[in-house]
Order: sequence, then C-alpha cells, then structure tokens
Amino acid sequence: MILAFEIGGSRIRAARVQGAVLEPLGECPTPADDLSAFVAALRGFLTDETVVSLSIAGVVDPISGRIIVANIPCLNGRAVAADLTAALGRPVTVLNDADCFALAEARHGAGRGHASVFALILGTGVGGGLVMNGRLVSGPGGIAGEWGHGPVVRGAYALPCGCGQVGCLDQLGGARGLERLHRLIHGHDLSAPEIVTNWRNGDASALASITEWRAILGGPLAMLVNTLGVTCLPVGGGLSNAPDLIAALDETVRAGILRATDAPLLVPAQLGADAGLIGAAEAGAG
Repeated sequence: MILAFEIGGSRIRAARVQGAVLEPLGECPTPADDLSAFVAALRGFLTDETVVSLSIAGVVDPISGRIIVANIPCLNGRAVAADLTAALGRPVTVLNDADCFALAEARHGAGRGHASVFALILGTGVGGGLVMNGRLVSGPGGIAGEWGHGPVVRGAYALPCGCGQVGCLDQLGGARGLERLHRLIHGHDLSAPEIVTNWRNGDASALASITEWRAILGGPLAMLVNTLGVTCLPVGGGLSNAPDLIAALDETVRAGILRATDAPLLVPAQLGADAGLIGAAEAGAG
C-alpha cells in the first residue's frame, strides 16, 4: 500500500493505493499560500504506510527535485519531495500529474500490455507523458511528454501561449483550444461540448472546425508516433469523453504514420479520475 495524494490548486485528494485498487481517505482544501498548513493537511491523512507519493500539476526537475507550480505558491521553486520527506518523517515522491496519468494508464489502463505508451491529455490545454517498457521517461528538466509546446502552428492559427512561445498546440488542441479555433474560423463562441454535438448532428460549421482541429493535431501526433514508436496513446481530459471524436482524430493520425495499421492508436483512457492517484502510487512504489 502507498499513501497517494492528488494535489490540485483548490483541493487535495488522498487514498491508500495498491496497484489499481484505491481506498479513498477523503479530501480537503489546498493551503496554497502556507507551507506549514500544507504539511499539516497532508499529515492529517497519514496512515501506517511508510511511503507517500504526490501527483501535482507542476513540472518537477528530476535532478534538483525542484518544482514549478504556479497555482500553489508555497511549493513553487522548492525541492518538495525532500522538504516533505523531512517534515513527514517518511519517504515522499512527487510527480507531475500528466506523468502520473501516463504511468497509470500504461501499467493498469488502456496501455496495459504495450511496451511503448504515450498518454495524451486533451483538457483545458494539452499534456502528456511517455512510458517505455513500463518506466516513465522524464527527460531533462522533467519536460518529456510536453508535446503541446513549441512553435509548430503557422499563419492565422498561431496564437501566443502562456509558455512564452507563439504557435503552440496547447492553445488549440484541448477543449478551450477547440473553442478558440471555432471562434477564429466562424467569429462566434460555442462551448466544446456544443461544437462536438453539432458535429455529430452534421452541422457544417462544426464540421469545418473539427476538420481543421484534426489537421492541426494529426500531423504532429503522427510524427510523434513515428519518432517514438509508441503503439498506444491513451487519451484523457475533457475531450476524451467524446470517444467518436477521439476515433476521428485517431483516423487522421494513422493516415499520417509510416507503419500501416488497422488497430486504433488513440483510445480513451480507462482509469478516469483515479489515474492521478494510481500513477502517484506507481511512482512511489518504484
């Protein structure tokens, strides 16, 4: 058993985890501005487990252990694993939430049985994580898997990104991105669920938006598949709730890869909201 936490900007979830089996312990508000209060919040969930592991929406440098996490100022820039290990008196592992998602799906979810898995998040923005032969690949600075950033989009759809670049897929690939793209093409606002519903119903404007969305994402994802040799891409985040949309994107990706295959590559993730806790526990178990 591992004591796993999912750390969000507003809430902390806790569970005892073994494999893909969870025993929820509850949740509490995240003390984002007070390190002592943050430690006390975690301490309130401590059980007999000797290992603690955290999934957090931040970039963890695998060398220094320092984390960049904008929405939890009391942790930003700190070597959080070392600090919490000292404060809680037991080993603590800290891992980016997308990497936790990838590790969980590779070992216990849609990627189970595949040697190479790239897990995608199509939510507010886009993210991902790479697992090869059951092991997470973090890369220099802990940024491996961040396929949403880099100046790859050109022309009218090249938007400024929060990372400082212009033309990142992060601005167009997730649910908010689909909404931005629809606004750029048609000049009016619809929510992502409305766009997807209209697409299903044969609406021409929604069809045009999703066709463009598939074209923007399909090429980079095909190159990713060719480069890494991944055989499964579990998809999480809000857009994964539309399996027909993911199947359409998968069709575009498979049309652009070198190895012809009739088997889907992009598939909906299987572990849902528990993936972060399961992945954190997997990271803590080693």
